[in-house]
Amino acid sequence: MVKITKEAALLYHSQGKPGKIEVVPTKPYRTQTDLSLAYSPGVAEPCLEIQKNPQDAYRYTNKGNLVAVISNGTAVLGLGDIGAVSGKPVMEGKSLLFKIYAGVDAFDIEVNEKDPERFIQAVKAIAPTFGGINLEDIKAPECFEIEQRLKAELDIPVMHDDQHGTAIISAAGLINALKVAGKNIEDVRLVVNGAGAAAISCTKLYCAFGVKHENVLMLDSKGVITADRPNLTEQKREFATSRTDVHTLEEAVRSADVFVGLSKGNVLTQDMVRSMAERPIIFALANPVPEISYEDAKAARPDVLMSTGRTDYPNQINNVIGFPYIFRGALDVAAAAINEEMKMAAVRAIADLARRPVPDIVNRAYHVRNFTFGPDYFIPKPVDPRLITEVSMAVAKAAMESGVARNPITDWKAYRQRLREMMGQESKFTQNLYDTARLHPKRVVFAEGTHPTMLEAAIRAKEEGICHPILLGNDVQIRRMATEMHLNLEGVQILNLREESQNETRRRYAEILARKKQREGYTLQEAIDKMYERNYFGMMMVETGDADAFITGLYTKYSNTIKVAKEVVGIRPPYKHFGTLHLINSKKGIYFIADTLINRHPGREALLDIAKLSASTVRFFNRTPVIAMLSYSNFGTDPTGTPATVHDVVAQMQQEFPDLAIDGEMQLNFAMDRELRDDKYPFTRLKGLDVNTLIFPNLTSANSSYKIVKSMVDEGEVIGPIQMGLNKPIHFTDFESSVRDIVNITAVAVIDAIVEEKMNGRTTL
Repeated sequence: MVKITKEAALLYHSQGKPGKIEVVPTKPYRTQTDLSLAYSPGVAEPCLEIQKNPQDAYRYTNKGNLVAVISNGTAVLGLGDIGAVSGKPVMEGKSLLFKIYAGVDAFDIEVNEKDPERFIQAVKAIAPTFGGINLEDIKAPECFEIEQRLKAELDIPVMHDDQHGTAIISAAGLINALKVAGKNIEDVRLVVNGAGAAAISCTKLYCAFGVKHENVLMLDSKGVITADRPNLTEQKREFATSRTDVHTLEEAVRSADVFVGLSKGNVLTQDMVRSMAERPIIFALANPVPEISYEDAKAARPDVLMSTGRTDYPNQINNVIGFPYIFRGALDVAAAAINEEMKMAAVRAIADLARRPVPDIVNRAYHVRNFTFGPDYFIPKPVDPRLITEVSMAVAKAAMESGVARNPITDWKAYRQRLREMMGQESKFTQNLYDTARLHPKRVVFAEGTHPTMLEAAIRAKEEGICHPILLGNDVQIRRMATEMHLNLEGVQILNLREESQNETRRRYAEILARKKQREGYTLQEAIDKMYERNYFGMMMVETGDADAFITGLYTKYSNTIKVAKEVVGIRPPYKHFGTLHLINSKKGIYFIADTLINRHPGREALLDIAKLSASTVRFFNRTPVIAMLSYSNFGTDPTGTPATVHDVVAQMQQEFPDLAIDGEMQLNFAMDRELRDDKYPFTRLKGLDVNTLIFPNLTSANSSYKIVKSMVDEGEVIGPIQMGLNKPIHFTDFESSVRDIVNITAVAVIDAIVEEKMNGRTTL
């Protein structure tokens, strides 16, 4: 775990613009018309509509995506009652988490009021602004009354996250830990150390899922809460035990199945842990120092199932797994409340998610090969991208079923897609690729079947329904890896091209290749030797029709792969060169960048082919090409060298294809800024058009440009390299490719194969 210093924390919050959040406009505002619509006089119209129907506030304002994070600073983290304004950095941080994890806008509001009644009235007075209210860091027992009253008196969702957030995440963890331990929730003995807001809420939720009240022992600072103790609050009385034989924590945990700590650090000893039941479950949630350290608990009982609130140990109970998505689901159906049914739905969704195969992005974030449901992984990680869909949808459905939804969802598939798009996980463009590939899934050969990333990508592509995978590699090794990675190989063909059973196939492929290349110095024996290489063998599968498409590149150098592709499948006539482009799907639109992989220093003829292939490929993706050919020069300002070559290529392209929107040579800023280009160079064929295709003069500039975009832009996606110009659907990846990258390329390869099948003969522009 990275040590956070005081200096680093203060610098983080103060450098640049102080604080962590800001307001960003969502509508145009540059013209006088824009401003007249945003404010006076145009703003009067939505005001009048809302006056007639208050629910129209969800239609015309940000109410439906706006949450208030409200605190009086009386119980801030582990700092206690530090005052409203002192807690503002925490509330800003909570607002930040709402935005980055669920796309929910949140305002932090610090109310300088400790009296519960006056605090309630203040919140009620500002409630019309918001679609939901997240109460935060309010001390017990006042927090119980405040939340209860506001839930009863407001018609929007209200949740005190300190109570319910921890309860929801830990309940999901408890359900799964019990599953790992092989215990029934109705039978376990539970000890809860702490009796504050979080402890009470956690215990209530555990009981809702089956823990029996008589099996619960709760402790506060005075010891076990017993029914005969005077002056108990209503909340503590609910969990007071009638037993008179237990008073201390040491006595309470003896033979207990579960310990949940919501108290203070280092109160649970190793001897106490040793006294617990077989396969004990310990949730030590005091922060930053847990009730017992992970190391001490494991040393005392190696069979312990352990959770803490810390990021540096397995099974972190982290509220961010819950609250952003609970409010997301509630807001999206304009819920009048967050009720018990919605909270329980969130618990089930979170618990279920941990039992599924873990996405590659999560494994990469934590630098592991594969998280697997078990003692060290029974709670999803906060970076799991599926939380936004699974939890939000479960909460929204529960809101509808329990009758608190005012704007029911009717198309759940569209809602799931909207959630994924909102968080940049998937775009409509990517989904359209998958949908198109699913219409006619093809046989796709994956060259490096023993590479864990490609193996998982092949399985994911099969699960998406976009292809029938064929894995090349040692079948024993592939099956072992699949077992270790919990991947289902059903329906996946595995070919060990070195086995004797493939002798006849290798010979057949070699004879075909030798005949094809006999006038280029090939011998049959040389061709037979090459068929032991996965790229030659795999590409020959596609060349002969034994497969439809081929994916390679994780192990192999590009120079070798390019050579093999030219030899085996060849370049599509009338071209003499082939290339690749990368597709960048950004908030501003889709852009195509060429050539990013193949041609190092293209001459005039190569650039001409790249331009033609790029136009054809852009049309392949159902876009009209608007092409800027780039250089450091603008329209002849440097009549020598590379600019002159680009200039000549543009002239020939314009002559051959008078209806194609292409121009150059030009600098990148003029290509990307239509107004600047039209003002400075009104004569261009691109006048009034937004460029979507950028052709660079050499490999260095093209490759560097797309990688700069990929590394600097958090939102959007980059798909590629996308092959253009080979006779068959042969597509490339690189050693940096993620599972998602390869699945995207697989979808492109399948569509390429579909087009190949239908065309029966190629045409150019």
